[in-house]
Amino acid sequence: MQGSAAPVTRGSRLGVDVGSVRVGLASSDPDGLIATPVDTVPRDTRRPAPGALPADVRRIAAEAEERAAAVVYVGLPRHLSGVEGAASEAARAYAVVLAQAVAPVPVRMVDERMSTVSAHQALRASGRAGRSHRQVVDQAAAVVILQTALDAERVTGARAGERVDADPPVVARDAGGCGDGRTRLQDGADERHDGPTSQGSEGRERE
Repeated sequence: MQGSAAPVTRGSRLGVDVGSVRVGLASSDPDGLIATPVDTVPRDTRRPAPGALPADVRRIAAEAEERAAAVVYVGLPRHLSGVEGAASEAARAYAVVLAQAVAPVPVRMVDERMSTVSAHQALRASGRAGRSHRQVVDQAAAVVILQTALDAERVTGARAGERVDADPPVVARDAGGCGDGRTRLQDGADERHDGPTSQGSEGRERE
């Protein structure tokens, strides 16, 4: 990790909530003021062909290109104590594959300890329930992740979280096509481009 923080530049940001079944996607305005929901993307669990990317990763990469995204924030689930577990490892692996797909747009991981809890509370408060609730909770969690990052940017004047290093390339080999669960993270400046989740228990399968 490097000590200097990446500066904030103008441009849309994306927020990604990684689950085992679905991926929530959110975006911001170019000034990074408000996060809004975009889509809930089904996870592509088929083993990809050599050199191919899972369909969900391609969908997010296309959104990043269409919006000329300046940065993509991926939620990092942890226990309330801050300890990482299996869900953290899976999110890190996903972030590496995504970083390769959207390069040179930087991908950064941000703490999402309270994102899903906050999303459920917001949806209940809005009157959504049952099937309708389940269909949008991943988007709502992505909104919480992204809005938390945007708020941190305004306070610190720097990009939130830790940058994901997409090198060396990761060979997708698991059912979800997201590598071996290992990533290298940088705290420092974005060289090529720059412009809290409690699930009850972090070890619970995230959807």
